[in-house]
Amino acid sequence: MAIFNKKPTNDPIALAAQQRAQEEQEAATIYRQGVVTMRDLIAPPSLEIESGYIRIGSRYAKTIYVYGYPRQVFTGWLSPIINLDEVIDISLNIEPVESRVVLENLRKKVGQLEADYTINQEKGKVRDPGLEAAIQDAEELRDKLQVGEERFFRFGLYLTMYASSIEELTQVGRKIEGIFGQSLIYTKPATLQMEQAFNSTLPLASDMLQISRNMNTGSLGTSFPFTSAELSRNEGVLYGLNRHNNGLVLFDRFSLENANMVVFAKSGAGKSFAIKLEALRSLMLGTEVIVIDPEDEYKTLSDAVDGSYLRLSLGSSTRINPFDLPRVLDSDDADNALRANIITLHGLLRLMLGGATVQTSTGATLSAPLTPAEDADLDVAIINTYARAGITNDPLTHSATPPTMIDLYNTLVSMTGNGPSLAQRLRKYTSGTFAGIFSEQSNVELDNPFLVFNIRDLEDELRPVGMYIVLNYIWNKVKSDKRKRILVVDEAWQLMKYDDSASFMFSLAKRARKYFLGLTTISQDVEDFLSNKMGRAVVANSSLQLLLKQAPSAVDIVAETFKLTQEEKARLSQFPVGEGLFFAGLNHVIIRILASQTEAQLISTNPQAAADAQAAQAASAAGQITAPVEEPVQ
Repeated sequence: MAIFNKKPTNDPIALAAQQRAQEEQEAATIYRQGVVTMRDLIAPPSLEIESGYIRIGSRYAKTIYVYGYPRQVFTGWLSPIINLDEVIDISLNIEPVESRVVLENLRKKVGQLEADYTINQEKGKVRDPGLEAAIQDAEELRDKLQVGEERFFRFGLYLTMYASSIEELTQVGRKIEGIFGQSLIYTKPATLQMEQAFNSTLPLASDMLQISRNMNTGSLGTSFPFTSAELSRNEGVLYGLNRHNNGLVLFDRFSLENANMVVFAKSGAGKSFAIKLEALRSLMLGTEVIVIDPEDEYKTLSDAVDGSYLRLSLGSSTRINPFDLPRVLDSDDADNALRANIITLHGLLRLMLGGATVQTSTGATLSAPLTPAEDADLDVAIINTYARAGITNDPLTHSATPPTMIDLYNTLVSMTGNGPSLAQRLRKYTSGTFAGIFSEQSNVELDNPFLVFNIRDLEDELRPVGMYIVLNYIWNKVKSDKRKRILVVDEAWQLMKYDDSASFMFSLAKRARKYFLGLTTISQDVEDFLSNKMGRAVVANSSLQLLLKQAPSAVDIVAETFKLTQEEKARLSQFPVGEGLFFAGLNHVIIRILASQTEAQLISTNPQAAADAQAAQAASAAGQITAPVEEPVQ
């Protein structure tokens, strides 16, 4: 037997090929090791499949499926489940169905339903509303499918929940079933099919359960999963709780294109509570708050924050001169300050002298509208009254002492034409019944961060005039000193009844952003407010809206104005106290307004809560030990 020793080759080509083969073999070995390692990392240490659950390592999983739906579902009905603070995998399996097949099946179904309906009639049975609704729905769906307005789908919804123990898994299942049950949506666990159900919720696009429900396009659209709105920022005021996902509605109204806000609600729905809560929390962030209070609701809050509370009434010492000019720093505004105030005075005097026909409680007319000639003479009289006080269009003269309503009266008396008759109509504000409050120099200073003008004790005839003058006085102060402020106008519907005051409110809402002002307009008489074109314009210029519980008669006009969905419209008259729709720009959520016990005691308008708080204070002063007062949620 001969043995031949193979000598190593010196051929460079053969050496290169041998080296490449060795490198490829090493790379393949490394790749195989990596694949095995990756599988080991992904795969659980163990998988145990039982009839009612799956155990994956130390975790437990359970899959349920939806098998029953109500006749109608609201948009976003899946949001509470998606936003639930639990570990859940949700699988939506959507399979399109040919319209031709559906139309054929619907034709047979409608024929069957109509036959049942005819048989029931022939037998004299009591009519079946469910059968009639089924026929109507089927016919409506046939029409929409025929013209291509709707399509048909098979929809399967599966949910796999995870927990650390079987007990916790059971609790999560009950929570999900309870949320679905509130909407009449019924679920079942995939008993004896846990493996197939679990695989159906994995990201494999595989439906192994094949438990589905027929749905048209509109119904399927309501299950769109990404419907949760977030209104939580890193700065701003806490408005309440987001009912969609139990998140915080933390928002800075001055971050929007304008900081205006409108609040609509029926009496007792919690609108004043919500706005006072916002005012209190805004003060803590350095925002000044000015309030026009028609019902004496802000006194307790004003005392608590050491604010200025000014009562406007015929017996009060508070005086506001509507002829005051703003001390503006902007050169353009300074040049137009006198002209702007004259225009404002025109609107005020039309209110005072008959710019609107005001009815008394007996039905008598107080005054008649101004004629064009009277309006022209009034314009000349206002200009001459300022000129006699040394005030002209020159901004250097605006620091002079302004005239008063008495000076205007004297100017009108000395004029020819309509001047004396206008003076006679104005005399009740200078020396008559309403003299004093708006006919003397101002003694009010707006230097407090929380300022309240109380107009509760103003007579009904004088109240629109008082609100108009106060708003103009505040506006002049805002123009002279730009800083972050909120102006709250409660019961604003009273101003919307008159054209001039409504136009003033619209102008205020439109120009407030320039002066770092946020206008909050509150009204319970929604129909009067929105039936006015200026009222609708104020809403259009408000980036924030809060809609609490509405009276049934106001639901339609509110839904049309704010473009609400059918579900939102249905809820609008069903909201509990302190809950409603909160709009911020393009986002809106259902909000629950919550306050701490201390805040609630300061801002609550609930008579029972106020009585309990007084009793607790009296008991504390007497040295008695009492249980803490629980404030009802507003």
